[in-house]
Amino acid sequence: MIVTINKEKIFVATGGQVFDNSKPTVVLVHGSGLDHRCWALQARWFAFHGYSVFAPDLPGHSLSEGKPLGSIEAMGKWLVDALDSAGATSIHLVGHSMGFLIALEAANLLEGRLKTLTAIASAESIPVNEDLVTTAKSSAAAAADLMLKWGFGSTAQLGVSAVPGMQPIAIGRQVMSDNPLAIDLKACQAYTRGGDMVQNIRCPSHVILATEDRMTPCKFGLELADHLKAKVSQIDNSGHMLPLESPKKTLDAAKSFIGKHTN
Repeated sequence: MIVTINKEKIFVATGGQVFDNSKPTVVLVHGSGLDHRCWALQARWFAFHGYSVFAPDLPGHSLSEGKPLGSIEAMGKWLVDALDSAGATSIHLVGHSMGFLIALEAANLLEGRLKTLTAIASAESIPVNEDLVTTAKSSAAAAADLMLKWGFGSTAQLGVSAVPGMQPIAIGRQVMSDNPLAIDLKACQAYTRGGDMVQNIRCPSHVILATEDRMTPCKFGLELADHLKAKVSQIDNSGHMLPLESPKKTLDAAKSFIGKHTN
């Protein structure tokens, strides 16, 4: 669906069902350089099992208009504005990598509307190598190649795919090469207040980690889980790009947790 935020048309994937704000809303926030396509399996399952799905392309990404936002704080505020425009009142926030930092900022503004918070392959902060940012400024495609070499686990690098006929690394390269990757990476690099934001979270929380994550290693996700007092799920033989690389296992972990906290 298309929603208008600050006079800009924003694309929001709804999992193949009409968005209904009377239902609990699962909000799926993509990571750096990605878009709604990384949530294809998860969005469809929730949409056909009693939830509404709200999986936006961030401003300036893929099907959304507008200039890319330059800070995690601005992205978090924008996400709340988008949810306000949709009339969502019972919200389950799920964020992958940078998307969790955005969700964390939004969580601190949603108050009683927030029912659960889920981090996927993320942490309280996500340091970014300066050389990677420099590469992304000159070529998003070149930076995407570097990130995807590090972002997928060993089996995916050998061509194994959880979705027959689809190669997640190729999908990731196509999406990231056309999006403002450098701006997203710089926003992650500059974000330092995640630890403070975590202290304010009171809703049930969940951290889903990948054992082969070389971009945000498990130990940082476990620190996040400890500070959130969150449930932890670990997915073996997968890397940082969990929603794309291990979509069913990621869905299974997310739906089990969210289902237990849905009225």
